[in-house]
Amino acid sequence: MNKYKICVYAIAYNEEKFVSRWMESVKDADGVYVLDTGSTDKTKKLLKKYGATVKTKKIEPWRFDSARNLSLNMVPDDTDICICLDLDEVLMPGWRSILENTWDENTTRMQYTYNWRLDENDKPIVSFYADKVHARKNYKWIYPVHEVLASSVEQIYKTSDEFTINHYPDDKKSRSSYLPLLELSVKEDPTNDRNMHYLGREYMYYGRWNECIDTLIKHLHLKSSTWKDERCASMRFIARSYINLNRFDEAEMWLLKAIKEAPYLRDPYVEMMLLKYKLGDYESIIKYGKEALKIKNNQKSYINEIFSWNETIYDLLSLAYYYTGDIDNAIKNVDIAISINPDDERMQKNRKIFMQSKNLE
Repeated sequence: MNKYKICVYAIAYNEEKFVSRWMESVKDADGVYVLDTGSTDKTKKLLKKYGATVKTKKIEPWRFDSARNLSLNMVPDDTDICICLDLDEVLMPGWRSILENTWDENTTRMQYTYNWRLDENDKPIVSFYADKVHARKNYKWIYPVHEVLASSVEQIYKTSDEFTINHYPDDKKSRSSYLPLLELSVKEDPTNDRNMHYLGREYMYYGRWNECIDTLIKHLHLKSSTWKDERCASMRFIARSYINLNRFDEAEMWLLKAIKEAPYLRDPYVEMMLLKYKLGDYESIIKYGKEALKIKNNQKSYINEIFSWNETIYDLLSLAYYYTGDIDNAIKNVDIAISINPDDERMQKNRKIFMQSKNLE
């Protein structure tokens, strides 16, 4: 007999290609509730066919929090545990028993492993803790985009590394609504550090470098901006913007600030290595590469950069050692880089060049 009543809820729009896989992953739930926001494909028909409860409502003007709250309202009041799960996400097998063994009568929310990006072999590339598993009562979604759960009572968290959700996004889907919704979020609450950071980052994605810089400086000056990882990211994004404006001295200044802000993260060191490679400063690449490799702990945060934990550091070090005449270390590091990414033809060619230089010594 199940210990708790567990329901899954979602919002959907033209997700027909995901429905079968999604419904298979949630089959052990006591109820599945989906708010369709105006699909023109077979999403609604397929969800109903596989047993989901579906309602349809267009949200105008569009806001993610409004849609999610309407989908949450579909979940029966006597539900013990709610799982908010998008249709491009999949609950990994065994999830129910893990959840029931982790949760207790006092728990209101759970953190779990969220594999945001995976490679073609289903190996996680970007993983962090997410927390969209929660009690039925006292919760609502807030913010037009990058929405979060807010609670009207004190929250009691449990954490499970075993409970896992994989994310398989449709990269062809437009995210054009994000920028105006983020601008709306900041307009509604200009003191919210999280949304200010996201807005600055979005300006960076659009190549609006000066707006990115101005917005992220505002983020850094907010009293609520205290999370060092996110502050470090704002500083890195400011540096990236200055690099794109060909203002390299200012970029370096901001990367030094980022290192000082979060010296326990690899990311600012690697971004400094990338800048120094652009400037041809190979000694500095070696210096910052050594510092980056001293950091062994990959923080489980969405802010982590892929390039900090793949072959990038070793690739840059191999080039820096080669150009400074240290061929042995060039070969050593390119071998490590290739072991991480054996399909990279450029690094394979570099290794041949390094070996030829070694043989000519």
